[in-house]
Amino acid sequence: MRIVLCAVALAALSLSGCQLLPSAPPTLSASSAALVDAGVRGMMGGIARDVTQGGPAAWLKYFSATPAFFMASEGHLEFPDAASATRTTRDLATKISQIDLKWGRDLRVDPLTPNLAAVAASWHESLKLTAGGSMDESGFFTGIAEYRDGRWQLRDAHWSVAKPPPAPTPAEAAPPATK
Repeated sequence: MRIVLCAVALAALSLSGCQLLPSAPPTLSASSAALVDAGVRGMMGGIARDVTQGGPAAWLKYFSATPAFFMASEGHLEFPDAASATRTTRDLATKISQIDLKWGRDLRVDPLTPNLAAVAASWHESLKLTAGGSMDESGFFTGIAEYRDGRWQLRDAHWSVAKPPPAPTPAEAAPPATK
């Protein structure tokens, strides 16, 4: 009997430290989700406006200055932290005289908590370089937006550039045969 009681007591003690996880994460109310959505969309609109008006340095207003910040592009960690983002962005400002940044109509916001949201959108940039010349690029952006210090900012980000379509094969490029 004593062994049974010890076994029951041991089981009770071991289970008391376990916490059962909820089957689904808590959800935001519709009004909270709408506030997050509107705030993050406002941030994205502000990024496009400010970068277009102020050049690359305007990005720094939207990058989180916390140690958690990072940015990847094309499979590479470009900015492991906010300090590297600041250095590189300031350097880019000396090489790019104008940017016209536009987000696509496919902008998506996924509210995760009252202070965090995933954001994604296609983008297009037209750049004028200080050395002369210009370039246009398009691609897709994803990031985590965080409400911190009274405003929405990017906690982390990822850019990808769309590859140009493949060149036609000689058979596809040849004019149709006439009879």
